[in-house]
Amino acid sequence: MTKGSMDGSESIAGRASLREVMTRLRRHRPVFHSEADLQHSFARVLWEVAPEVESRLEVPQWPSGRAEYLDLLCIGPEARTAVEFKYFTRSWTGTVGNPAEDYALKAHAATDLARLHFVRDIARLERFCGQSEQNGLALMLTNEPSLWTPPGSDRRPTRDHQFRIHEGRELAGMLLWAEGTYERNTCTLTGAYSLAWEPYSRQNGPGGEFRWLAVFVGVPADGDAAP
Repeated sequence: MTKGSMDGSESIAGRASLREVMTRLRRHRPVFHSEADLQHSFARVLWEVAPEVESRLEVPQWPSGRAEYLDLLCIGPEARTAVEFKYFTRSWTGTVGNPAEDYALKAHAATDLARLHFVRDIARLERFCGQSEQNGLALMLTNEPSLWTPPGSDRRPTRDHQFRIHEGRELAGMLLWAEGTYERNTCTLTGAYSLAWEPYSRQNGPGGEFRWLAVFVGVPADGDAAP
């Protein structure tokens, strides 16, 4: 089974620990203005952790004969990691960082679509990472608690209930949207992924808690990754 949280066999381009990258990242940037801001900052911190790893944004992949664009490709001396990012926010305003910056995050109300798109990222990475020297990483950062909080036992199923990505959930197999009544959103995963959310930063006010979720795809065998 592939785990959502980081362990010793999972690395970026065979050289960098995701946990180390995220720890350094939150020291520099506890909040981001946008998903593009997150991508750029992640690539910069990755270079600090592993200078031998090159980063490329919006790289075309050709798993089905037509171009599909990848958020970030990390190229190491012996291995590569394809990374897809999701930065889903609820409303939050504040001043944070050194030097201090003002932030005004907008609310992305459609949490069901956030789940759908994250699962689709995993499926895309499964297609991109068929070669042994390339693994994949789906990474979400959010301050929306409903994404990591398990639904109540008395809650009626929603159209996205098979796409839930809360703490402790396992994603695997064929996932149906609205009980399969909207086939276009059906998503099939070849792997099984146990999801574990990690704390990122905590700011003042409602919406000030940020957490991240990572899913590695095509993880190399033990001993192949960097310590």
